[in-house]
Amino acid sequence: MKPLNAGLWIAQVILSALFLFAGGMKLVLPIDSMEGPVQIPPLMLRLVGLAEVLGGLGLILPGVTRIAPWLTPLAAGGLVAIMIGAVVITLAAAPAAYAVTPVLTGLLAAFVAYGRWRLAPLGRPARRP
Repeated sequence: MKPLNAGLWIAQVILSALFLFAGGMKLVLPIDSMEGPVQIPPLMLRLVGLAEVLGGLGLILPGVTRIAPWLTPLAAGGLVAIMIGAVVITLAAAPAAYAVTPVLTGLLAAFVAYGRWRLAPLGRPARRP
């Protein structure tokens, strides 16, 4: 396995675990326990949770099953959009230092999106030396 491909897989597994956990919590926890400094409508919070869970699955399953591997960069791109929203909400309600985590998470997702789209797409046959 080439270093870039290995790095992308590591990033995909980390992001998948993060988003499956975060999205799962948004789906199963009571709404009143997830109140933060910005009031987010309950339906919106559940939809973001669902999108995070689906994105987390989309980072791993297409590559593992070799079914529709083009979904991986789309899932990563969708997670980038979610992280942009998280940064905006964080900056509106908290000091800028709190936005570091969603910024870094979004950058890692952007790395996976670009890497799986252009640099090392899944499903491409391996080149023989």
